[in-house]
Amino acid sequence: MKLLKFIVAVVALFGLIQLIPYGKDHKNPKVTKEIEWDSPKTKELFYRACGDCHSNKTKWPWYSDIAPISWLVMSDVQEGREHLNVSQWSKAYVKNGKKAAHEVIEGDMPPLIYTINHPEARLSKKEKNQLIIGLQKTFGH
Repeated sequence: MKLLKFIVAVVALFGLIQLIPYGKDHKNPKVTKEIEWDSPKTKELFYRACGDCHSNKTKWPWYSDIAPISWLVMSDVQEGREHLNVSQWSKAYVKNGKKAAHEVIEGDMPPLIYTINHPEARLSKKEKNQLIIGLQKTFGH
């Protein structure tokens, strides 16, 4: 009987948290000024592996509508855009843009949790090297 009450409570709580709107507003801000990429290949690789969090062209997956996952997804996108947003390019991002290649070299970007859910973001060694070189050319060393 205690187990049944626990399960009912968990289901009720799950239902209630769905009413919290944070993480469910999937309106991408307008692109105001996109960076000038060194090549179409760099742009393609960047958007494939990094664009959902570092641009205003986020593709929102189905699970981004389900709390509490929606809260994590929204938080990651907001944080990513704060650090580097190629859709609202300004001089404020130059320093972070230069760090982008280093983040890829170190294996910090894209994060493992992202590539697990987005297999298209997994880059081959050749693609990773192309992206690193392209980021260095785009943002400078």
